[in-house]
Amino acid sequence: MSTTTHSDPSPRPRVASRPQEGSRPDAATRPRAAGRRRVDPTYYLFLFPALIIFTLAITLPAVIGFVYSFTNSVGFGDWEFIGLRNYIALFQDPNILSSYLFTLGFALVTVVVVNVIAFALAVGLTSRIRFRTALRTIFVIPMVISGIIIAFVFKFLLSNSVPALGQALGIGWLSESILANENLAWLGIVLVTAWSTIPGTMLIYIAGLVTIPGELYEAAAIDGASARQRLLRITLPMVSGFILINTILGFKGYLNAYDIIVGLTDGGPGTATRSIAMTIFKGFNGGDYGYQMANAAVFFVITVIIAAFQLRLTAGKASFGA
Repeated sequence: MSTTTHSDPSPRPRVASRPQEGSRPDAATRPRAAGRRRVDPTYYLFLFPALIIFTLAITLPAVIGFVYSFTNSVGFGDWEFIGLRNYIALFQDPNILSSYLFTLGFALVTVVVVNVIAFALAVGLTSRIRFRTALRTIFVIPMVISGIIIAFVFKFLLSNSVPALGQALGIGWLSESILANENLAWLGIVLVTAWSTIPGTMLIYIAGLVTIPGELYEAAAIDGASARQRLLRITLPMVSGFILINTILGFKGYLNAYDIIVGLTDGGPGTATRSIAMTIFKGFNGGDYGYQMANAAVFFVITVIIAAFQLRLTAGKASFGA
């Protein structure tokens, strides 16, 4: 008679022995400190000079200017603290409010115009056309020209050449300079600003378009997708991050518009095209130093709020893409 021994097929886990009290864990079981690395002193050698320059050139003047925003300083001589009077007067000044409305409206319109035209050009210059390399070179020429020079050239064209052409053709509305029209001068500023900033925006779009695999378009064409469907279903979703980048960079730059406006209209007619930056700088020269420093502080806060909102959009886009 045979005896059968049944064994447990599942092995029992081995229980690790606990270390005795007072004993120290050996080096193999000792946890390593995560993220602790010794910083090479060379990094500080490069960091501290840049930090000192940034502090002396940007941070310290900003703090001093913020202090002056609570004074009646004219930029030199004696001054005294006046509390929040400058800030209260800002919100009651129609010229300040109109400069904010003009700047925000100009930035919104220009960022839309520039992105639409730049994206269309980028799509055309990345397609299979002849001389596309030469055309790309031609379209980026405005990037190397100073904004004030561009403004003076277009001012001559819009104030002399275009009206002369309108008079020769007998077109009434074209016979006068739009820069002298209080209701149309902003269109000239948008036109010139777009002409000078489209190339940089276009290059960013080209960099995004060339990263799209060609197999996606080939597969869509085989499935019978039209050019419009390929644009809406493939191109736009694939470059949505680049659209967001161009929108953020463009809007930030247009909020600080100055040189092109100075060259075209100098804020006129009247104060119809005076931006926030122009208002601040003209106030510095006009003896309103403390008052315009308060204006600069308010503008800084608004810019920070817009930047925070844009960063939130960027973070949401990044997580969506992930």
